[in-house]
Amino acid sequence: MNRYLRALAGAVLLLLFCGAYGQTLPAAVNTDPARAVVTLPEPANPALPSLILIGDSTVRNGKDDGQDLGPAGQWGWGRPIADYFDPARINVVNRAVGGLSSRTYLTSGHWQRTLAFVKRGDVVIMQFGHNDASPVNDDRRARGTLRGTGEESDTIDNLLTGQRETVHTYGWYLRRFIADIRARGATAIVCSPVPFKRWDADGRTRRARADYGGWAAQVARQELAGFIDLNEAAAARYDALGRDAVLRLFPQVTPDETVHTNLAGARLNAEVVVAGIRALGVPLLVGALNDKGRAIVPLDDARPVVTGPPGPPRPANDLPALFLVGDSTVKSGGKDGMVGWGERIAPYFDPTRVNVVNHAIGGRSSRTFYTEGRWARVLEQLRPGDAVLIQFGHNDGGRIGDPAMKGRASGAGTGPETVMERKADGSVEAVHTFGWYMARYVADARAKGVTVVLLSPVPHRDRWQEGRDFAEFAAWDEEVARQGGALFADLTIVVTEGYRALGAAVVDGFFADARTHTNDAGAAFNARQVVLALQGLPGRPFERWLKAGM
Repeated sequence: MNRYLRALAGAVLLLLFCGAYGQTLPAAVNTDPARAVVTLPEPANPALPSLILIGDSTVRNGKDDGQDLGPAGQWGWGRPIADYFDPARINVVNRAVGGLSSRTYLTSGHWQRTLAFVKRGDVVIMQFGHNDASPVNDDRRARGTLRGTGEESDTIDNLLTGQRETVHTYGWYLRRFIADIRARGATAIVCSPVPFKRWDADGRTRRARADYGGWAAQVARQELAGFIDLNEAAAARYDALGRDAVLRLFPQVTPDETVHTNLAGARLNAEVVVAGIRALGVPLLVGALNDKGRAIVPLDDARPVVTGPPGPPRPANDLPALFLVGDSTVKSGGKDGMVGWGERIAPYFDPTRVNVVNHAIGGRSSRTFYTEGRWARVLEQLRPGDAVLIQFGHNDGGRIGDPAMKGRASGAGTGPETVMERKADGSVEAVHTFGWYMARYVADARAKGVTVVLLSPVPHRDRWQEGRDFAEFAAWDEEVARQGGALFADLTIVVTEGYRALGAAVVDGFFADARTHTNDAGAAFNARQVVLALQGLPGRPFERWLKAGM
């Protein structure tokens, strides 16, 4: 079929689409569904907070009326979920659009139009994935995204729009939505896509852990966003109901339909989302539930995907801040007598000139501090004129995929290569190199006007007397700093030289365990060595914050 005939056929299809879904054609016929004129609801009462939904046809199907077939037609869960909330307390605004992916919801302009209604205190739930698996470039819809959650991109000449476009990964678009939502003072919740009406070889409903469901969870972990695993929870309910009952949750007039539910199926999915909302405990949403909503039992596994405390807040003053990021050698909290140098460094700085904010946490690597969303927490607090010291390496070594590494190992080097690691929950994570994570920290912080210092790790108890410890990590840190415009301090060597001046008899008394963690005396000594390392940086950028005589 030549291009003219394809265009003609596309125009006919669009006429049929608009007739079925009540959408109005633009003045010039356009075969791109993303450019169809769609009338979406607005907050009914602008004075109230809003729950805003974005997604595809599994959230809002057509005109949101069952295509004149009543309950037997196709429905998204965004319509019945309003029945669980008190309209006197909250607006439920379903701005999902059928046929769109995370990419085309953005590029079509729908996101910018929706974002205009998002205000401080609102909540936005996003659910994409079903259309993201479509072709990236064709002359029919051109809506696909690159697979995964990384920073890869592909620049194309879009066959549908005739425009050059840079296409990103599924995860990149979700992160864009989250960032935009937070910039407006609202809360973002990620929802994995509803399950298909399909079964595996064992007769269980197919899950999406290895692709869009797993990727949605990974982005939520990375960004410290709330996550509702609608895919898993709805699939579990399907399995409990049995195949015959599940078939009745989909339109009987189209028995081959595997994606879109009828109204009964939409109600089941809406109930799962409400159960997830109750488990997340977002005050605005929980407080706006009506009696029907409060009767829903919370999901067991819907919670913000982050382990342990999220880190301290920035002090409420106008002073610049020095942020510390790292592992237990920076902050151990006194457990079993272990203390990190970051817990003993504040006395060297003038509290009338700078805040010292220690976000380090034990057991983390450059990889997991990022994937758990902890870096996102720091990034939210950074302001121009701040500084951040970053020290990782102790937990980055080992083999990716080795259970003993507890999902912490990063790849060797500074390159763009990745290794796919299957997680215990069935999802797959693209694991980057140590240098990739460190470069991400540098780029993110510098984009906010922040001074970044990469520190090589403090040495082990058994490695400072001969040779040098952490040679590779120091080299990778130095390379990343040089390429990214950050500063580098070889803390390993600065501490080692200090240890050698004292001797083994004294240094052995600095440790709380056999090899890695210092006690209070060792933390105080290492904190002094960090200050010496900072004073040796070009231009002495921290001199203005140090106390006189330091």
